[in-house]
Amino acid sequence: MRAVWRHRAAGLSLAEYQPVTPVRLGITANTSKDALWMPVSETLALLRSLGQDMVLHPDIDEGLRQRNLSHDLPSQAVDLDGFLKASDVVLSLGGDGTLLGTARMVGKRNIPILGVNYGRLGFLANVEAADLADAVQKLNGGQYTIENRLVLDMTIHSGDDIRRHRALNDCSLQRSSDPGLLSLDVFVDDVLLNTYWGDGIILSTPTGSTAYSLALGGPIMAPGCGSILITPVAPHTLTVRPMVLPEHVRIEVRVAADNPDCAISADGQGALYGHAETRVCVSKAETGIRLLQLHGGDYFSTLRSKLMWGARKLKGA
Repeated sequence: MRAVWRHRAAGLSLAEYQPVTPVRLGITANTSKDALWMPVSETLALLRSLGQDMVLHPDIDEGLRQRNLSHDLPSQAVDLDGFLKASDVVLSLGGDGTLLGTARMVGKRNIPILGVNYGRLGFLANVEAADLADAVQKLNGGQYTIENRLVLDMTIHSGDDIRRHRALNDCSLQRSSDPGLLSLDVFVDDVLLNTYWGDGIILSTPTGSTAYSLALGGPIMAPGCGSILITPVAPHTLTVRPMVLPEHVRIEVRVAADNPDCAISADGQGALYGHAETRVCVSKAETGIRLLQLHGGDYFSTLRSKLMWGARKLKGA
């Protein structure tokens, strides 16, 4: 990375580092939505007017050129590896889904991510587009902290097929279109926790506790609380409730071959399994994802804003 990071002693968290030079922003965005290209072009124009140093993801550069929006583009990387090496902070333009895709792209590299919300809710991409100029000023002035968010490693064993995924939000196992119930044996550190009968289960990080799990009645876990949440999906037994486990445990879910087809996903990316006995092993990843939090904002204010806590109906409405 171009920026030099200053630290006081080995072993400090990234939140305690401060940049000694202005950062170079790596620009990425949701390339699947046509409506986003014009806002991306306008965002680049704004960043240029601010004198911001930046580099474009190759797909963004190509997409802008194809749409004749390539006027005075910043430098672009020839490939993904070059893009990541050139980026001090990756600026993710889109919604929470875009940021999850950015997290998959960054992977195990310790590159902080800042999300700018062009979507609907924006829990993760919590900088609004209208506030971008102020955000850039804070970023280059060192007015931020960096949160190390827990990531889950998921390994799927299905016959001779082995697949590995990382999840910032959650891992899910759910029945597909078959009307039958799934039977999932869940072990924690090789000890049986429960056999879940129903439509499936969600294994969430604290970051993902405000996603699918929340819609199922699961609790909200603040970032940094060091836990993995198991939330049942439409359980057959009503006394089966969400359960919070320590982050250091190893969770194994066994899906018998006589179950209906099972859709297994990590942050919404997945595949269908149902032709062999399947085991899914989930544990804390060795490396997390760094999310950048600007000064003046905090997790609780995001909750109040996005969930409309304390909102009052206007008089006379």
